[in-house]
Amino acid sequence: MTSHSPLCLFIRSSGGGLASYSMSSPAPQPDPDRQLPSCERRSYTSPEELTFHTNSPSKANRCSSSKKTRKSPETTNVPLRNSGWCKRERLAAMFCTTKPPGSVSPAKRQINEVKETKTTINCVTFPLPGEGPEQQLLKPNEWSYCDYFWADRKDPQGTTHVTGFEVLLQKQLKGKQLQKEMAEFIHERIKIEEEYAKNLSKLSLSPLAAQEEGTLGEAWTQLKKSLHDEAEVHLKFSNKLHTEVEKPLLTFRGDNFKKDLKKYDHHIADLRKQLASRFASVEKARKALADRQKDLEVKTQQLEIKLSNKTEEDIKKARRKSTQAGDDLMRCLDLYNQTQSKWFEEMVTTSMELEKLEVERVEWIQQHLRQYTTLRHETDMFNQSTVEPVDQLLQNMDPAKDRELWVKENKTGEVRPVDLDI
Repeated sequence: MTSHSPLCLFIRSSGGGLASYSMSSPAPQPDPDRQLPSCERRSYTSPEELTFHTNSPSKANRCSSSKKTRKSPETTNVPLRNSGWCKRERLAAMFCTTKPPGSVSPAKRQINEVKETKTTINCVTFPLPGEGPEQQLLKPNEWSYCDYFWADRKDPQGTTHVTGFEVLLQKQLKGKQLQKEMAEFIHERIKIEEEYAKNLSKLSLSPLAAQEEGTLGEAWTQLKKSLHDEAEVHLKFSNKLHTEVEKPLLTFRGDNFKKDLKKYDHHIADLRKQLASRFASVEKARKALADRQKDLEVKTQQLEIKLSNKTEEDIKKARRKSTQAGDDLMRCLDLYNQTQSKWFEEMVTTSMELEKLEVERVEWIQQHLRQYTTLRHETDMFNQSTVEPVDQLLQNMDPAKDRELWVKENKTGEVRPVDLDI
């Protein structure tokens, strides 16, 4: 059975520490024709309960062949009967520590665990459901914008993705449009009031029933006059609706508001572009590291076939390149995390600002719609005051008095006819 010695790669992290990565490579094979003396056979059992054999002689039982060995600071005592085997063992001792075949370093296990508990969607990294500590809301029980708009979603057509921040911006723009429509509604109400006042005033001048007399005639005249007074009330109501309701709704947050929203949009969009660029760099660096590790493994395997100083130099060079690729990956990862952290902070700040703007918009509309109802109540009271004299005259109406007045003015004679005598 062929055993393998894992090749250890050390990558310098951004914090200055070393992260280790291991790759298994075929262990050098001794000359099959060589018969090893019993004093050169050693074995050990790994923590995983796997047994491994070496050809190094034991200190406690050195044989006569130890005179033909030489010491090296990089290796243990190795017989020199086969110079190729000696070089292979010395190179393996330089590049790695002996581990059971197929073992994974703790650093690599940790990296695998991170990959399994996180996912990246549209260049933004999220924890997988049920993995890692449960996240707490930034503003619990408030349904705040800053807690619910981190992911992207597809547009109604399902062709492109819309970011959570764009959803918030659309809410602001839609609110602006709805506010404008409310102002248009009030304007239509004003037009109705103006038309109504005009028609009331015209009707109050009608000559219809102008010849009515007595207390009834007085009540009828007052009723027509009340129409003129009511027309004045509605005209004033329409004027107040324009100045106190319609105009504020139209002028609240003018054209500068859209410009401010565009600034927010461009700022967050630029951060997302930077984040996408950083993520692309991470993926590129990740691929470069994988290529360098593969190249190092290939060169190590080539060493088994051909031994030369050039091959050893190639391995050292490949190891340096692999280490540099690992450093580049860690640097790109740090830049990505920094950019995502900055995007996160700006998202929280800006979304809360948009939330504040929405609260101000709702409260502003609430204030002026209340003003509408106040004016409407005032109009009703003024209208009531216009009909109060009419009510009073109607209560004072006296048909008998009206008959008296009419008779006095229109009587033809008080002498009644008598019987005819012969």
